[in-house]
Amino acid sequence: MMRIGLFFLTNLAIVFVASITLSLLGVESYFQRNGINLDLLSLLLFCFVFGMSGALLSLCLSKWTAKRITGAKVIQQPANRAEQLLCQMVAQTARKAGIATPEIAIIPVQQANAFATGRSRNSALIGVSEGVLNRFNQDEIRAIVAHEIGHIVNGDMVTLALLQGVLNTFVMFMARLIGHYVDRMVFKSEQGHGVGFYFVTFISEIILGVLAAAIVAWFSRRREFRADVVGARLGSYNGMISALARLRVESKLPNQLPDKVIVFGITSGSSKLAALFASHPSLDERINYLEQLQNR
Repeated sequence: MMRIGLFFLTNLAIVFVASITLSLLGVESYFQRNGINLDLLSLLLFCFVFGMSGALLSLCLSKWTAKRITGAKVIQQPANRAEQLLCQMVAQTARKAGIATPEIAIIPVQQANAFATGRSRNSALIGVSEGVLNRFNQDEIRAIVAHEIGHIVNGDMVTLALLQGVLNTFVMFMARLIGHYVDRMVFKSEQGHGVGFYFVTFISEIILGVLAAAIVAWFSRRREFRADVVGARLGSYNGMISALARLRVESKLPNQLPDKVIVFGITSGSSKLAALFASHPSLDERINYLEQLQNR
């Protein structure tokens, strides 16, 4: 359940590096001919091209990034009965959902966790932690697999990339607009851009990027409910509710994820600020939602 964090960090790194590199190379040319006024259309097109490129490149690199950051090992040949059953579950559920069987990887951590990522429905990766295989029963593992396949079937990664591309465009455009006017009004640059522009643009990108992250998190929370429903339909409502209930118990245990991926764990923050940036709704909300659907 670290899909959003992995994607967001990759996208952020790509856009940040591209932005700094282009600034240093002087590629950002969106002035009118007088070198004083901004050509807003050129600026918007510039931000759109690089904003969407960052998001789409993150999408294309999502499987590679997930494997490298989490240490997930793709199952080439099942090493034991648990891995064999997992591969069978994924293949059966994918066939039922009408998609190609995703790559299957084991995340070498004992905390209960899972993720799905990939650039398309038929080129996806599902990662399941050792903790899930060791402690969850068959119905619960099947439900977790079905939930992750629900993300794939719903096209969540592609939709996320498009949303992130639009937000990248907004962040880059507004940051440069703010930087331009502050550079003119405060730092009194009369032509071109001075140091003030780059400093203010950098700070603005950070602040606006945080706001964009809150929007991405809100989007992710809505999609989790949809993935739960698909998971319940591909598996069973009882299995999905049982898996979420076990995750609720697991989330109260001491965190066993390695430091490099701990930020992507399922444990929900307790403060309102943490909830604003949480990629998942609370487990209580998800369980209640499924129970209401089941009882209709």
